[in-house]
Amino acid sequence: MKKNIMMDFDRDIPVEIKEVAIKALSYYPELQNIRIEFIFNENIRKSVMQAQPKFVTMFGSRKKRTYMIKISHRFNFKGKSTPIQNLPEDVLIGWIGHELGHIMDYLRKSNWFLILFGIGYLTSKSFIISAERVADTYAVNHGLGEYILATKDFILHQAGMSERYIKKIKKLYLPPEEIIHLMENIVVADGKEKKDEA
Repeated sequence: MKKNIMMDFDRDIPVEIKEVAIKALSYYPELQNIRIEFIFNENIRKSVMQAQPKFVTMFGSRKKRTYMIKISHRFNFKGKSTPIQNLPEDVLIGWIGHELGHIMDYLRKSNWFLILFGIGYLTSKSFIISAERVADTYAVNHGLGEYILATKDFILHQAGMSERYIKKIKKLYLPPEEIIHLMENIVVADGKEKKDEA
């Protein structure tokens, strides 16, 4: 497994989650010079975290875009409202790592395509499934597979979520079996299969 090397990211990150956010970011060296703001937000629609481009930065060069990761300040853990930073570290790293996977996907898209992407995400279930699975795949391919598995296990089996929410998660995101398959078949830049590191 890839060693988690701390990198010098200049970020707007709330102090409560700064350590786990930097750990997740360290798996994405391509994002080192990309502006990402981490924002606590109590009005995220039907989610705990949400990554998106900052709208006012979408009228210029894609290289100058700013991205936001909105994060709910509290999480309903087994029926009790819990500060998000009190969740297990590996779960938070996986959750943030998934959102960073969305940003990796956004980097490839033109401003016009991102607008269409946003419309598709709001109006099409199949579009949401595709986008969420792409984000999971980016995270796994960047070495965050164990964290993504930890996050899914937490949501599906430990957090006390409603059956309705669990069904939604199972439908939208890659199942653990597919994540494990991806982890076993990660291809590194030279085209050879990645070997487990001692």
